[in-house]
Amino acid sequence: MTRSGINYESILSQLEELADSLQVKVRYEQLKKEGAFFPGGLCRVKGEKILIINSKASMEDKIETLAKALTDFDLSNVYMRPALRDFLSKFYSD
Repeated sequence: MTRSGINYESILSQLEELADSLQVKVRYEQLKKEGAFFPGGLCRVKGEKILIINSKASMEDKIETLAKALTDFDLSNVYMRPALRDFLSKFYSD
């Protein structure tokens, strides 16, 4: 899917690779929360970092959930494509 010149599949794939390099397991599961949509989030299970993403979320929500979770990590010494680093810079909290 490409919208506004952005290849969402490529960004999602790069974010998943980045998560893997940070030893964060990404799982896509159907999440149900009564009365609201929940895109997912980062948790720790038995010491393992797991990012659970709602499999029913839109591509944009999946990317945003991944990006927000990964910006909680120190990425200063992690190699990634400059375009991905630029994309992630939009999600850093001030």
